[in-house]
Amino acid sequence: MQNTAQPLNDMLVSKSLSAADYVPTLDAMLSRTLARIALKKEQGLRTPDELWIVDHNDVYTLGQAGKEEHILQRTNTPIIKTDRGGQVTWHGHGQLVIYWLFDLDSLGWSVRNMVSHAEQAIEDVVNDCLKSHAFNSSLISAHARRDAPGVYLYSHLNTASNDKAQPLTELPTDDAIMLGKIASLGFKIKHGFSYHGVAINLDCDLSAFNAINPCGYAGMQMLRLADFVAMVEQTQDEQTVDEQLAAQVAEKSMPAMTNCLSYEQVTQKLIDNIAKRHAGHIQLRALAPK
Repeated sequence: MQNTAQPLNDMLVSKSLSAADYVPTLDAMLSRTLARIALKKEQGLRTPDELWIVDHNDVYTLGQAGKEEHILQRTNTPIIKTDRGGQVTWHGHGQLVIYWLFDLDSLGWSVRNMVSHAEQAIEDVVNDCLKSHAFNSSLISAHARRDAPGVYLYSHLNTASNDKAQPLTELPTDDAIMLGKIASLGFKIKHGFSYHGVAINLDCDLSAFNAINPCGYAGMQMLRLADFVAMVEQTQDEQTVDEQLAAQVAEKSMPAMTNCLSYEQVTQKLIDNIAKRHAGHIQLRALAPK
């Protein structure tokens, strides 16, 4: 199902697709990108950039240079060869996928700029959620790595208290232990236009990653936000936020929280952050060392 495009600023719109099959979505994304390229080349027109917010039906996708050896087990889930960068990953319900259909030349962004903006937007939102809605007081923070694209969670075991901790936007300290990966990136650039994008694990079933080496890394632990913050899981019924939270707290034997996050709230936080970066209101921070 596709919703009407929503303007985020003068040159950026968003649209949402739910229960989306991968191949038709990819075909539509490529078709839109080619049309924008043609309009710019033939008529000199700059068209608004687009964020596609997608809830995919279960699928494994293998990047353009992806190696099938990273598929460890064949399941009933389709495996689709695609044209993005990167190796194999999984998409499915409970995972937030955002495709970036951007005119990089008009923005004045390099590919490295776009990747850094994507990683830092995810860092900002995940760290904000961890700071405000964490289940416990131990400091966990989200950071990108130069040697492996994506966003990872780190535990700072020797931090005495959150009040004395370093700002969450800074790089991990030497005592930080990487717990695993919470978000993956994979883009394609065609004539200065980007498509494909990012995938953030919110409340998805992580067992789907057991059949692959995620992003080509054997043994990479995949994480989801719902295991670290008070988050309402997506359901098909009319269960209230309070009922869902009470059930989750009881099941996980964790202390009750005064508030919790929904899938939609996290999505909106990320859309808002990306829109500010697109408009030039959030500048890039220094990159993590290699």
